[in-house]
Amino acid sequence: YQRRVREDCEIGILKRKAVQVLPSEHHIEQEGEKLKVHVCSPGRTGKTQEYQVGETFSETEINGENSEVQTAWEGETKIKELHRTESMEYELVRELKDDETMVLHLESKNGTKAKRIYKKVVE
Repeated sequence: YQRRVREDCEIGILKRKAVQVLPSEHHIEQEGEKLKVHVCSPGRTGKTQEYQVGETFSETEINGENSEVQTAWEGETKIKELHRTESMEYELVRELKDDETMVLHLESKNGTKAKRIYKKVVE
């Protein structure tokens, strides 16, 4: 389903295949409403988002377009990001299920949904 979300967002086939195969890690630091999220995969530099929940920030999407990202709390354990560019729109929700598990929910503007489950790794 993640592939279908990326197709709905018109991400090229090579980038879609790479994202499917490569594992990713989310390193998250939170201080109150401020979040710093670093997403990385083996062999890639990754990207870092720093924002305050409830505000809007800009970032470059996987297709190279600049997006405006609106953020908001959704309940007490979910942070919603609405990503919009000229050609695509999708919603990303990070949900903390427990102290060890985060679920990443994706939904395209066409309604295609996907989720990825992450487990905390103690180094």
